[in-house]
Amino acid sequence: MKKVEIIEVKQLGRPVNPESVRQLRLKELEERRKNGDVKKGRPIKEDSVRQVRLKELEEKRSNGELKKGRPVNGESKRQMRLKEIEERKLNGTFKLGRPKMIKSEE
Repeated sequence: MKKVEIIEVKQLGRPVNPESVRQLRLKELEERRKNGDVKKGRPIKEDSVRQVRLKELEEKRSNGELKKGRPVNGESKRQMRLKEIEERKLNGTFKLGRPKMIKSEE
């Protein structure tokens, strides 16, 4: 086995003065964040046009009046094909998989 040497690592960079104005301000901000007194971003105005619109949309979503995404066009080629396939599945005429290869007797 090799001998393992313990190397002492020096602290990189300048030493921090805990009594400096900046460090005291950072310490105070950290304490206020822990208490929940400091919040990021701008405060929300409840009577703004945007907030009123967001409330209306949220109410419509909760009532089921507002749906996500584009409405389906039932007359499109794809929807017609899907409807036909669904009908064939219900009738039992829809076959799954690849069709059999027709072998010629020669």
